[in-house]
Amino acid sequence: MLDYDKEAEAYDVSRGGEPRAAAAADAVLGLIPGDAHRLLDLGCGTGIVTRRLAAGRSGLQVTGVDLAYGMARRADARLPGTVVLADSRRLPFADGTFDAVTGIWLLHLFGRPEDVRAVLAECARVLRPGGVYVTTVDKAAAHDVGSDIDAVLAPRPHRPAVDTAQAVAEHAAACGLVPAGAAGFPGIGQGRSPRSTLADLRRGWFATLTPRDPLGERIAGRLAELPDQDRPRPDPMFSLRAFRKPGP
Repeated sequence: MLDYDKEAEAYDVSRGGEPRAAAAADAVLGLIPGDAHRLLDLGCGTGIVTRRLAAGRSGLQVTGVDLAYGMARRADARLPGTVVLADSRRLPFADGTFDAVTGIWLLHLFGRPEDVRAVLAECARVLRPGGVYVTTVDKAAAHDVGSDIDAVLAPRPHRPAVDTAQAVAEHAAACGLVPAGAAGFPGIGQGRSPRSTLADLRRGWFATLTPRDPLGERIAGRLAELPDQDRPRPDPMFSLRAFRKPGP
């Protein structure tokens, strides 16, 4: 996993910046009930999406949570006094505190299904009856857009995804949450180019593919041979799922 304290300063620039954040926030708000007043944004990172959630609907009070101090500090600069340093698996809030909980690009970071289940259990606990939880699913799969870069990367080892739509739905059901909608949005500015993908490989972003092992070197060589080295391939399309806590 990346060191998000170190990544915080350059995180937004390397992840599509404000256009991507706007696309994410608009899609998320489309799944949040119109009468929601209190929203908790888990894994809020630098707060770039959290701020747009707060500004996107009048009367919506938004609280951000992140485990990395560097990320939470930047989020607090965007939304002073509304960001809490905490683990999404053990939230410091009372039962039924929030009308909505969101978790964008969060669940894929956990290494074990039981961690994902713990997050969803906490979301269900802090939601009021009738409240809605919205999360991204299938994060890694979204980046495979069928490009020539994806063909080169295909032989790399893959870790089992813990955030598949099916797995998340099963965890949600076990926590008493029921399906409440779906949406998608483009990862604007995140389309890979051969040169940027090679740089990501060299810096260790592909956790199961070390740059100095023989397979990593072969993939690096093939990336360097692709045409249009600086032309981004299509942006990923991220998927959202919403779940409701039964009640009035």
